Amino acid sequence: MTEIHRLICGNVNCYIVTDHGNAILVDTGRVRHRDMVLEKCRKFGVGLIVLTHGHLDHCQNAAYLAGRLRIPIAMSERDENLIPDNRNQPLSAKTLPGKLVLAASLASFEKDRLDAFVPTIALREGESLASYGVDAKVIELPGHTDGSIGLETETGLLVGDALMNLFYPTVSMLYTDEEAMRKSVARIGKLGDRKIYFGHGRPTDNRWKEKG
Repeated sequence: MTEIHRLICGNVNCYIVTDHGNAILVDTGRVRHRDMVLEKCRKFGVGLIVLTHGHLDHCQNAAYLAGRLRIPIAMSERDENLIPDNRNQPLSAKTLPGKLVLAASLASFEKDRLDAFVPTIALREGESLASYGVDAKVIELPGHTDGSIGLETETGLLVGDALMNLFYPTVSMLYTDEEAMRKSVARIGKLGDRKIYFGHGRPTDNRWKEKG
């Protein structure tokens, strides 16, 4: 059975998903947390890095960890244009909290550095991670970014920033495509009773599930 271990890296979550002695890392956090994340990866024997999307708060340690652990990086091809510059997919926000988060994000995109890396695995809808020993399936959740993905496991659903729980559980406060984001949230709702693991904030039950 898969187990999901939350690594709190400031206001960002990384996750180590384990399954019968095998493990993958989902997102990598920022530079200031890299030693802690590296230690946890070594403890669990992580064999793959999965990035839910290309924003630097989720992938700033990708190059470092891949190099130190000698493991591949996997993500959607549709977010590879964010690696050289996170501003390549413009973001919008409607709510006041969203606009505050957007301002902070844009400032970070301007000043913070993301070490270049080349993903070696392109993740697509329905792809299984069983070859890495973990019972998890890729689910495409575009909207926050063009290539946002999640992972569906028997334990719960890791959604990256398709949903957020920064101030309260909500759809993503920032988006490149609002319509796509709404469709992704509706899709999450159709998955029914399960635990949701956010890129930001504490896990909760799936409050977006459709009522029977």
